[in-house]
Amino acid sequence: MKAETKILFIWKVKPELKKYLQTNLSVYPQIKLIFPQFIDNQKLKKSASGVDVIVGWRPTEEMLKNSEFSLFINPGAGVQHLIKMFRKIRRNKEITLINGHGNAYFTAQHALALLLNLTNRIIDHHSWMKQGFWRTGDREGASLPLRDRKIGLLGYGKVNSKVHQMLLAFEPKIYILRKHKNLLPHHPFKELFDPRELNTFLTKIDTLFIALPLTEKTENLIGESEIKLLGKESLLVNISRGKVVNEAALYNSLKKGTIMAAAIDVWYNYKPLPDQNGKLYPFEFPFQELDNVILSPHRAASPFSDLKRWDDVIENIKRFHCSEKKLINVVDLDQGY
Repeated sequence: MKAETKILFIWKVKPELKKYLQTNLSVYPQIKLIFPQFIDNQKLKKSASGVDVIVGWRPTEEMLKNSEFSLFINPGAGVQHLIKMFRKIRRNKEITLINGHGNAYFTAQHALALLLNLTNRIIDHHSWMKQGFWRTGDREGASLPLRDRKIGLLGYGKVNSKVHQMLLAFEPKIYILRKHKNLLPHHPFKELFDPRELNTFLTKIDTLFIALPLTEKTENLIGESEIKLLGKESLLVNISRGKVVNEAALYNSLKKGTIMAAAIDVWYNYKPLPDQNGKLYPFEFPFQELDNVILSPHRAASPFSDLKRWDDVIENIKRFHCSEKKLINVVDLDQGY
């Protein structure tokens, strides 16, 4: 156990979260939590000097170089914006980067909600009722039974493993593709694939959940030919990163009916410029004009007020302070996740 551990939080931490962190770490009075009053690069650079752990989303390279820290905890999922910087910094110091997964449950819940909106045509029936059409029947919008679907989980980390648990009540057939399928030797389902078997995996399924990190290897992993393998009756749900699926291929596949429908929570341009009508669309192609896609504004991690999402951060701080070798969700900087 370390004599003292200093933890710096590099954003304006809300009082309720501050209290939650302090309460859950109070068993170790040697852990000093630093919550800066003023958040600007110069003051954070000064605060970072002498700390052991930094927690936050978007540090500056100057801040990190000025600190003796050895552990950086990114509280949210997705570290692609940090990889290049941390690869550079590790040339001169030994550092560990953590990718937070406290939002995994909420993201899985949202993913399932998106799928159920597709299979049960909830938005369509809602719109018809608002227009005064009562009980239009199956001719206009029949539901698709999940019991008969062949669901593929592309990636099997925290999110898709929870999606899997939530799906079990619907009794679909589950197919899994993950980097190391041999790490699931006691899994009750035999339909396991690795990245070399992507095409075979896609031909087996009619419903695809994408929950992969965005890396050099996964960018544009799903393109026109991969989407075509899913078939005309297929559904696609992406709750990972937009660029895992090629944008043009996704749009054209939906427009041409190469697949039945998609529900998307992650997009391609997070700083869109207003169009001529002042509307903001986070994509290049007009997905908003399609009637077989559900658009979700990257909100799967909601609600952000749920404090239990910070339990992994707290656990990692405890383990670091106690000099435990095994931390949760350590990023392999060479692999990019």
